[in-house]
Amino acid sequence: MKLYTSIGPNPRVVKMFMAEKGVDMDRVEIDLRSGENRREPYLKVNPAGQSPALELDDGSVITEITAICEYLEERTPNPPLIGTNAEERAKTRMWTRRVDIKVAEPMANGFRFGEGLPMFESRLRCLPEASAGLKAVAQDGIAWLDANFQGPWLAGDRFTLADILLFAFMDFGAVVGQPIDAKNKKIVDWFERVKARPSAAASA
Repeated sequence: MKLYTSIGPNPRVVKMFMAEKGVDMDRVEIDLRSGENRREPYLKVNPAGQSPALELDDGSVITEITAICEYLEERTPNPPLIGTNAEERAKTRMWTRRVDIKVAEPMANGFRFGEGLPMFESRLRCLPEASAGLKAVAQDGIAWLDANFQGPWLAGDRFTLADILLFAFMDFGAVVGQPIDAKNKKIVDWFERVKARPSAAASA
């Protein structure tokens, strides 16, 4: 297998997931800053022009971070990061979806339409007027997670893909003008515990 990767929170999710599982493979770095992901030959790998992409041994390609992680979980089930039964997997997917909708998507687009506008405005439809509102939506999402956090991890007593997804985006947010609000004490504490995991440094 081969992983096409780059800078950014999306590829980091997969790299951190792999580090937690002790999985490694050949990697090809794609230069997002120069727009390498939006032109050939990378578009033959992923026509959506996004990173990461996982090329399988038969030459087929899987894209989208949750799909890639689901595939890796099935190939390498231990340690489980999605679940060992239907109930665990459903709970992980529920929290992963919540993180994606409430935090990751609005945070990423808040950046793309704001600080990242010079890089993205020629590549996709950008709505600069929506940047501030999207950032606020992401902060609302973090506050919601804090209010509903039971711990020690998002899905309860299991460290999962949901934790990896939230960490990758919140760590990204901290360097693009969207830091964690200190009032979200449970999430602040959670963030520091995830940051201390070897996989956080390995995927940076």
